[in-house]
Amino acid sequence: MSLRTQNSSSCEKEKSKRVAVIVAHPDDETLWAGGTILSHPSWQWFIVCLCRKNDKDRAPRFLKTLQILGSDGIMGDLDDGPEQKPLDENEMEHTILQLLPSKQFDMIISHSPGGEYTRHIRHEETGKAVIKLWHAGKVYANELWTFAYEDGDKKYYPRPVKTADACYKLTEQVWQKKYRIITETYGFEKTSWEAVTTPKTESFWQFSNPRDAQKWLNNGGVLS
Repeated sequence: MSLRTQNSSSCEKEKSKRVAVIVAHPDDETLWAGGTILSHPSWQWFIVCLCRKNDKDRAPRFLKTLQILGSDGIMGDLDDGPEQKPLDENEMEHTILQLLPSKQFDMIISHSPGGEYTRHIRHEETGKAVIKLWHAGKVYANELWTFAYEDGDKKYYPRPVKTADACYKLTEQVWQKKYRIITETYGFEKTSWEAVTTPKTESFWQFSNPRDAQKWLNNGGVLS
């Protein structure tokens, strides 16, 4: 796959799309795709966050973030304890279907089944579940985008995968707004992992065929 670097503002003239963003945690939507969301205000965004609905700190911050991003959204309360025990695949898929307001979108954006860094099992499980639901025809979309970042097995902060299908370089204005969501709305210190990580370029694997996405998943998330 070849890398296509574009300015985040280059897609503003595209027609409106209905897009579901399905993530594990409040802040994932901003870290990995916040600039893309902010750069397409005419698109109809709906963000599904699978964990922390009853978190008295993070849940209100997520709801405030939705307002800033111009998106609707909803939260679930899947287990996100420190032990990070694997969740049942059926429970994960059922939760996604239950939280989505519709089963049909122009585009779905979610985690890579390999995650964005080493490692968070909820990210991986979310990515796998979304691909399986799309392949099974339980959700419909013309396109599926998954986040494309890696950290060299903890050697550095997450960075765009060089061979990703698309990389969108954010304008300084968009990145600053995204950064303020992380540091002010979510309240992470400027020295925190989240604040230092906040990508200035957002990268994605892009699929238009569920069979290709399922093949990628079966191949361990490796594309040739």
